[in-house]
Amino acid sequence: MRPAPTILHLDMDAFYASAEQAAKPSLRGKAVVVGGLGPRGVVATASYEARRLGVHSAMPTAQARRLAPNAAYLVPRFSLYRTVSDQVMELLGRLSPLVEPLSLDEAFVDLEAGGTADDSASARATGEGLRAAIRAVTGLSGSVGLAGSKMLAKIASEEAKPDGLLLIEPGTERELLAPMSVRILPGVGPATGDHLRRAGMTTVHDLAEAGEAELVRLVGKAHGHGLHRMALGLDDRPVVAERDAKSVSVEDTFDVDLHDRVRVRAEVERLAVRCVERLRAADRSGRTVVLKVRRYDFSTLTRSETLRGPTDDPTVVREAAARLLESVDTTGGVRLLGVGVTGLADYTQEDLFAQAADARELAQRDREHHAPAAEESVPEPEADTAEQLAARRWPAGHDVHHEEHGHGWVQGSGIGRVTVRFEEPWSAPGRVLTFRIDDPLLRPADPLPLVRESPDYSSWPASLPKSRSSGAAASEGGESSP
Repeated sequence: MRPAPTILHLDMDAFYASAEQAAKPSLRGKAVVVGGLGPRGVVATASYEARRLGVHSAMPTAQARRLAPNAAYLVPRFSLYRTVSDQVMELLGRLSPLVEPLSLDEAFVDLEAGGTADDSASARATGEGLRAAIRAVTGLSGSVGLAGSKMLAKIASEEAKPDGLLLIEPGTERELLAPMSVRILPGVGPATGDHLRRAGMTTVHDLAEAGEAELVRLVGKAHGHGLHRMALGLDDRPVVAERDAKSVSVEDTFDVDLHDRVRVRAEVERLAVRCVERLRAADRSGRTVVLKVRRYDFSTLTRSETLRGPTDDPTVVREAAARLLESVDTTGGVRLLGVGVTGLADYTQEDLFAQAADARELAQRDREHHAPAAEESVPEPEADTAEQLAARRWPAGHDVHHEEHGHGWVQGSGIGRVTVRFEEPWSAPGRVLTFRIDDPLLRPADPLPLVRESPDYSSWPASLPKSRSSGAAASEGGESSP
């Protein structure tokens, strides 16, 4: 535990949904749900307007539609979210060299390591300055928690939501935590929370009073020891700048079970290419290819193949995934497919081309071995319906451009039509028009920036009040702070 609240936790408010509201003037102040829109879709995030209706992340979209039938349901636009996340992380990097991203919209920052804070006053000024900078650069709001430990900083940011800041003064931790639910502590999920409730422990105060020995008896040695320390407000984990990923993977859940073997193989190969794209974007390679198949009865199978060395070759990964598929029975139907790469490295082996050739030769032998007789016919893949094609080409919420009407976004599509609202992040709510899905004047477009003219923050945070340590260093050096 630190004697000053110099660990900052930032959590953007309802990030995906807030970004969509900022991009679409007609949705501001209205319920917005972002996630999968098919029968098996799941909510990724919901705006605060939708949350008041009972919608929350990880909820089936079908259930969300029953709770909020008039909400706007949109397909995620990850290219936009990553762009905004990069802007936010760049601001955090100006505060300290120790920034620990947890996701696109969440991160810890060690302000002491950056010399931007060493007491409560400078920490609060830095936190408020960060919130103002994020709003100016991205148009979005974020909640900030400040404390002497990571656990408490994260709890503080959660308590500050939405669009707030909470600083926990060192020495007040136990008083603050005591009345809170045990579920506020990291690692206490529904099952552990219910187990503790049955033992008569519902608040953090109950855990602290129970003592370490009783918690060890209830939940085991490792978890019990950590739980007791957290109940006392103790957490010595450092902010770690690099969080090394152990794997890269992609997966898709299908609205309708896939039965056709040719279609299943095509989907696996498509996922393999997407997986390699992510692998290359992270400047990594991997040695083990993993295939995940969830069948019609919800049983999930995984198969893996370890290569001779790390690779980021799409042909190698695609063909390895296709070979793994041969060992899986998919006749009953497939509801989810995934392809991943583990055993990550920062390099690829020198004989990638030889490996790809070996993989192709092995695949060719396999195809020859399983080749159908001359009189047998290979089944054609299942054809998508016109509505499925329209939904894939024109996802709800995604950007489009019309040569006559300009930039807009898809409100919905089906029965050979696509409905578009024409507006920009800085315009008034726009008008709605409907077109044929094959209209030659309409095309998909890239997202627009959320702020038309982003202010220059190249010198930020030089304008923030200096911490005492940085001020002292400047005085000793005989130079004034910039």
